[in-house]
Amino acid sequence: MPRGNRGQIDKGFLWSLIVLVVFGMLMLLSASGPLGFQQFHDASYFFKHQLLNGVLPGTLLFIFFANYDYRKLIRFAPLALIGSIILLVMVYIPGLGMRFGGSGRWLHLGPLSFQPSELVKIGILIYVAAWLEKRHEHEAKTLQGGLLPFLLSMSVVVILLVFQPNTGSMAVIVGAALAQYYIAGAPFIWFAGLGVLGTTFIALLIKVTPYRTARFLTFLHPELDPQGIGYQINQAYLAIGSGGLLGLGYGHSRQKYLYLPEAAGDSIFAVMAEELGFLFCLLFLALYGFLVYRCLDIARRTVDPFGRFLAVGIGAWIGLQGAFNIASMLGLMPITGVTLPFVSYGSSAFVALAAGCGIMASISRGTQIWREL
Repeated sequence: MPRGNRGQIDKGFLWSLIVLVVFGMLMLLSASGPLGFQQFHDASYFFKHQLLNGVLPGTLLFIFFANYDYRKLIRFAPLALIGSIILLVMVYIPGLGMRFGGSGRWLHLGPLSFQPSELVKIGILIYVAAWLEKRHEHEAKTLQGGLLPFLLSMSVVVILLVFQPNTGSMAVIVGAALAQYYIAGAPFIWFAGLGVLGTTFIALLIKVTPYRTARFLTFLHPELDPQGIGYQINQAYLAIGSGGLLGLGYGHSRQKYLYLPEAAGDSIFAVMAEELGFLFCLLFLALYGFLVYRCLDIARRTVDPFGRFLAVGIGAWIGLQGAFNIASMLGLMPITGVTLPFVSYGSSAFVALAAGCGIMASISRGTQIWREL
């Protein structure tokens, strides 16, 4: 971006993001009330915690990165990869890593507790975008100079996430990185081969890990264990079906009263469908899709390769994570444990997404400047 020149943030991207964040906080206030009252005698506890630990620092990061020349991130790309691997390794260190529900996905550093996988998402996308820019178009399409180094760097992250276990975040990271690589011009036949390899890898994980086997069988036959591992998806079905076309009304969900697990987290879309109905959910999906579209349109208009790769990665990150969350609530795929971006409770996820959107805003400003030159 030429020094001294500053464009405007893409208005479609900015306003769709603002509306989504405001709506997400209102939805969180409703969905988390019963659990907050039960655990802390404060129905607004999770709302306030998300506001103070997610929205406020996330907004500051958004403003910072929106006014930061995203091109300067290239110099930090190697550190982004190394830092991501270190964070994922730290999860396995006793006293630092924390386990909840059988998963070791959290780090505890003094007063801070966070999910490193959320920070890894943005770190890997910065690294891949810088890595692709440094390689000429021909080199990125070669096996030795392109595909093999790409697979090597990604395999380290994949293995560390698999053993947490955090298959959902792994799928989001790999999917977004592959979108970046595709835009760089990698042969389509490679993606077909990677698809077969990925499917085989997932099938192997399902076969050798009992909890993944149980989740997959529940996906195929949710009626087999409605009071056990199938409880969450069956309660989600009940919530979504109860909403009908127009919903029961904001704040009137019945399933959020400790019937639906993770009502403020993974399952918040089911609460949304129960309270606001099918028609409003379509509007939400349209808004969400428009935000992703604006990200990809910014990428299309960006002449700078690093900015284009990074914008595609961030757009794919937001789109894939939302799609995985909603699809799992609708029974279209096994429950992954990933949150619904900007709506589900989770300060680590919100802060990381806000930082990513700030970078997207910076890219859109640079796009306008380059177009005017």
